[in-house]
Amino acid sequence: MSDEPTSPLAGADIIGVDHVGLAVPDLDVAIALHTGPLGGVLSHRETNVDQGVEEAMISYGSGAQIQLLAPLTPESTIAKFIGRNGPGLQQLAYRVIDIEAVSSRLRAAGLRLLYPAPRLGTADSRINFVHPKDTGGVLVELVEPAAGATHRPT
Repeated sequence: MSDEPTSPLAGADIIGVDHVGLAVPDLDVAIALHTGPLGGVLSHRETNVDQGVEEAMISYGSGAQIQLLAPLTPESTIAKFIGRNGPGLQQLAYRVIDIEAVSSRLRAAGLRLLYPAPRLGTADSRINFVHPKDTGGVLVELVEPAAGATHRPT
């Protein structure tokens, strides 16, 4: 028997970090920074009205990704986040194989998810979030990419 602590995420079909989300007040300015001096490539851009954001995925040669999130309205979650915290790190997203299985394991371990069922995310991915009060203050996103996705969506 192992003395190592077990994690609710252990064996939960989490296959890696998908991206890090940054809240930004101006998407075009942030894209210029990340694709100019920081050397990333704009791999995807879309408006997600349900989430209240305009977003862009910036990819780097190593496979790392940054998601830039700008508010669509002053009432959006991202606008409120920027109002409280300023621009910056907003979430850490894990890529999963089966979002329902992961969600069930997390709920069984006592973690709260923000939505009762997965929602539509970037590029038709399926997403949900683990409440930051249950994850040491970090908003954790679960991302199940759309079938046949050619880039790493959120």
